[in-house]
Amino acid sequence: MKTRIISAIVALVIAIPILLVGGVWFKIAVGILTLLGLKEFIDIKETKKPLPNFIKIISYLFVILILLNLEVDDKLIISMDFRIITGLCLVTFLPVVLYHEREKYSVNDAYYVLASTLFLGIAMSFLDIYRSMKIEILIYLFLISIITDTYAYFVGNLIGKHKLLEVISPKKTWEGLIGGTIFGVFIPTVYYITFVNSDALLINVIFVTLFLSVVGQFGDLFFSSIKRYYGKKDFSNIMPGHGGILDRF
Repeated sequence: MKTRIISAIVALVIAIPILLVGGVWFKIAVGILTLLGLKEFIDIKETKKPLPNFIKIISYLFVILILLNLEVDDKLIISMDFRIITGLCLVTFLPVVLYHEREKYSVNDAYYVLASTLFLGIAMSFLDIYRSMKIEILIYLFLISIITDTYAYFVGNLIGKHKLLEVISPKKTWEGLIGGTIFGVFIPTVYYITFVNSDALLINVIFVTLFLSVVGQFGDLFFSSIKRYYGKKDFSNIMPGHGGILDRF
């Protein structure tokens, strides 16, 4: 617990100034986080089977291209240069034919690299997009995740008895999920009405926050299932007590 708290404080001391400053420093921070997240995806994959070095290099290059080129309009419709997607597909799929050996590089490997690169590039881009739009919205989204996760952890430890999905995440309980959801809806909703849009319809904010809190927890379970498949507790130990970039983001 002590390690977890200290690690969180250090992370906040680093993250808050960058979040407030925004601009190029925030873009650089997002780029670093994205590369570290992709490295975690690759590292956990390589616990079972190594990937060709040039495939790893290509995935790093393309995830940065996605970050630099992805655009979103005011209706949150994503647009991206089709040449980036086409190029990524070519460089990940073509080696499957060239190698002819599943032990070196298979179609499953190609889909893993493609999905990891696209997912991280698009998902992490939204950090910068929301920061550019309105910092209060990004803080609201962070609050949902952080408050839900924190209270799910404490409530689960205090009164958790009924396992949620033990095969995926042995420590998670239904009590933790419910407790995390209650606080993960209440606190961010109060923040949204106070700092983001005081004219927003309360019931709408509650339902949207509830949806994001629940989806966030199932997203956490999905990533836990990836770790269990590869026999890992965490994606990495970059944040002692918390795990890696993928564990937190």
